[in-house]
Amino acid sequence: MQCIFCKHDSSGSHSREHIVAESLGNTTAILPPGVVCDSCNNYFSREVEGPFLNSPAILGLRFQQVLPSKRGRVPPQEGLIDSRFPAIVVRYPKGPFVGSVFTDLEGAHHILSHSQGTIEFPGGGSPPRDLVVSRFLAKAALETVAQRCMVAPGGQDYVVDEAQFDPIRRHAREGWPQSWPYHVRRIYRADRCITDSQGKPVQTVHERTILQTPFAEFYFVLAIFGLELVINLGGAEITGYQQWLNATGGASPLDYQGS
Repeated sequence: MQCIFCKHDSSGSHSREHIVAESLGNTTAILPPGVVCDSCNNYFSREVEGPFLNSPAILGLRFQQVLPSKRGRVPPQEGLIDSRFPAIVVRYPKGPFVGSVFTDLEGAHHILSHSQGTIEFPGGGSPPRDLVVSRFLAKAALETVAQRCMVAPGGQDYVVDEAQFDPIRRHAREGWPQSWPYHVRRIYRADRCITDSQGKPVQTVHERTILQTPFAEFYFVLAIFGLELVINLGGAEITGYQQWLNATGGASPLDYQGS
């Protein structure tokens, strides 16, 4: 057995690989040990997923949507009490908007002397750098291909040996080439809910698919809280996806295919 990224022997590996990070709510899209070796698993967690998940924009999104880390903690956020007093707000992962507010002495006196007030949060936050996003997508893209190929005998060997995957494999593992364009747009509200099989509302945290265009190009499509991110599996260009969007009137591939 060989790792789909470094191609080294992975038969002794013990770590399962989350295609989408646990901190983004993924508990089901998981590869068994050996598909990604322990060394690559640890590297991606530290050098690829870490910078993406810890960027201000993603931390703010996880705070707003009350999405805890795998340790069960929602990232805290800086805010202002009544537009004047700096504070750190901590949200708890269960229940409605419940949390703790930490501020300085002046802010504490203000809270105690007022029965009502507001907490304001800075909008947006700095998004991850392009290289951080493209490597994050490249990793998830190749792992999604591996997950689909594993249903057939020799599927993992195919992903390891297929030369057309070498560029995106290298981009994910080494960050080279340093420029790998991707497409990003919002396709639905971050707080959108759908109805599950039992008729209960469930928030759409993430969904993904692989799009094959009429020109035999393959694109990995990942939506996180309605933000659609797309990368080309075959090379560092995105024009084919833009052409597909124009031809289909801008519909998302997630409307055409399941995740």
